[in-house]
Amino acid sequence: MSYKRISHLKVVVTGGAGFIGSNLCADLLKHHNHVICLDNFSTGKHENIEAFLEVQNFKLIQGDIRNLSDCRLAVENADIVLQQAALGSVPRSLNDPITTNEVNIGGFLNMLVAARDANVKRFVYAASSSTYGDSKVLPKTEDVIGKPLSPYAVTKYVNELYAHVFGLNYGMQLIGLRYFNVYGRNQDPDGAYAAAIPKFTKLFMAHQSPLINGDGTNSRDFTFIDNVIQMNHLAALTENTKAIGEVFNTAVGERADLNQLTSLLKRYLSDFDPEISNVKISYGPERTGDISHSLASIEKAQSLLNYAPTHTLEQGLKESVKWYWENLK
Repeated sequence: MSYKRISHLKVVVTGGAGFIGSNLCADLLKHHNHVICLDNFSTGKHENIEAFLEVQNFKLIQGDIRNLSDCRLAVENADIVLQQAALGSVPRSLNDPITTNEVNIGGFLNMLVAARDANVKRFVYAASSSTYGDSKVLPKTEDVIGKPLSPYAVTKYVNELYAHVFGLNYGMQLIGLRYFNVYGRNQDPDGAYAAAIPKFTKLFMAHQSPLINGDGTNSRDFTFIDNVIQMNHLAALTENTKAIGEVFNTAVGERADLNQLTSLLKRYLSDFDPEISNVKISYGPERTGDISHSLASIEKAQSLLNYAPTHTLEQGLKESVKWYWENLK
């Protein structure tokens, strides 16, 4: 699908060596932008941006959003900021709420101040579906949220509050994107806080059983990385004044439970290795801080940003599985 993309501008991507950030960097470079990547490599990976290091229009600043001076250096003369840097993961935030708070709130505030002082035209930031908290309403619409269920969710909601206040008081153009369970190329399958899709994929490839927390009926609106890239372009370029200062669900508007997810992964991976179809699934206790079901309404993004997701779960998983097969072998 064709949509207007950022081109020939100076764009800052914080967390640019991470999963989502590195995909944004790659796409921005394809469209002739000057890309500044700010990353401290706490969760980002050098290999995600290695191919860009020799590109003339790419600059890496190894720095930390918790240092205001690093933020100021990154945003100097920038047209757009795509704020992706954060410590993700609900379990990580439960284990270490202080660091999650320092990065996700303190670091976010530093980026807002730096962007304000540098007169950055547009600031698009990664918000989170975790903001919906204990709300049982489905589908999730942007103006109906519940109480947060984890320190991570608190930090991402505070980001939205700060963005609102900075837009109100300083005239900044800010747009938040509430990401729903993003997956795709470059997503790390390793580590204690790895997301389900890359983690399960790697286990299946090794003929090992993935562990599902609960009975597998918990459902999510799994969102392929290309849909997220599209939303960042649309939010960065929209001239619709009704979109400025708003937050938007960034999702597909469809949900699948974990049993369905693992079934699809097995099916697509079995095309490469038929033995994978015989791998069993293990089940364990529910995970603290998790919500049972998540499904986004994407009507607001469709209406105000002309968003049209290009990948369903099936399409996205096929592409992801192919990428993992080629890159993890």
